[in-house]
Amino acid sequence: MFQPADTFEFEYLGSDVIYGRGRVAELGDRLGAAGIDRALVVCGSNVGANEAVMGPVREGLGDRLAGVFDETSSAKSIETAADAVEALHAADADAIVGVGGGSSLNVARQMSALAADGRSADELRAAAEADGTVATPDPDGPLTPVAVVPTTLTGADLSAGGSLVVLPREASPTGQPVVASWSVPPTLVVEDPALFETTPHGPLAGSAMNGFNKGLETVYAAGGSPVTDATATHGLRHLVAGLPGLDGEGPTAVDRAVVGMILVQYESRINVIHAFGQALSRRYPVQQGVAHAVMAPHVLRFVLDNVDGRRRLLAEGLDVEAEGRTDEEVADAVVAAVREVRDSLGVPTRLRDLGGVSHDDLRPIAEYVADHGVLAAAPPGLTVTVEDAEAVLERAW
Repeated sequence: MFQPADTFEFEYLGSDVIYGRGRVAELGDRLGAAGIDRALVVCGSNVGANEAVMGPVREGLGDRLAGVFDETSSAKSIETAADAVEALHAADADAIVGVGGGSSLNVARQMSALAADGRSADELRAAAEADGTVATPDPDGPLTPVAVVPTTLTGADLSAGGSLVVLPREASPTGQPVVASWSVPPTLVVEDPALFETTPHGPLAGSAMNGFNKGLETVYAAGGSPVTDATATHGLRHLVAGLPGLDGEGPTAVDRAVVGMILVQYESRINVIHAFGQALSRRYPVQQGVAHAVMAPHVLRFVLDNVDGRRRLLAEGLDVEAEGRTDEEVADAVVAAVREVRDSLGVPTRLRDLGGVSHDDLRPIAEYVADHGVLAAAPPGLTVTVEDAEAVLERAW
């Protein structure tokens, strides 16, 4: 099977993406070339205390390191982002470097927009309490440049998106979480496989299905192209080869997994699986990748039971033999292959095993899924009703 290059770089939607072991050492020079003098590192407490990550990041930034804000969490709350903005100003920083998992990278991007937007957390919360929504127009002020250095496999690094929870569901007038979301493309993305290896296997494996599912969904999404077919299927090939070896097969597996994640993010079109994963992770303190792991085989089964879902192209990406098989047999083999990758990661496989998830909440979760905006990119001909979503959740329970 094709082996990835040791190092490469390219431009994607205005971001410079660099890949290779040890390339975090270029962080300061790259930012300097962009006219940046002082950068605030934004991360969670575990990453902030992990010298195997922070040492290379500090060395890479050198004199451009203005400080570290290490208070992000999977909650992605507006309060945390507002605190990070205060830290940005206190450090007199002119750039943000998000380091770690998807939550930290999202907060890093969103805090840039929050700083430019000018509204306080209290003002955004008041708007959310009034009508259950938050308007997020393009900020009037300039955006603070953001660089991201991922250490997990969420596939959140090439994204310009993200969200901040303004009101949790228990405080929301709609009974669903209210989020604020801006688009902030990163200036620089540093994909250094050595940093992924510093993440304990549990969180690394738990993040993986979030990114893996981007490849699945991009294949069958509405509005795809031969380019996205190529990047998504080739990315899936790398992930199928790399993910099962994360726990013990050394650097080759990690390198392949990171390259696979880069590929499946290229013009990715998230849709049905992500609607379920986000419905769960926004309602409960559950790692989104773990929610994806539980739901992926069941959601994929639902998709392939109702539409073709480009199952033979999925089979190609998943290294599943389709020649001589009926459409039904190909669908069965595709779902089985996804389940096999999921099970190799050692993550939870049932909703009831996720801490705090209540069977009584399946209906409101289904309502959130059926109303999710990402369903606009669902496979042509597929509709997802509340009843459909609830039935899928029941099967995953």
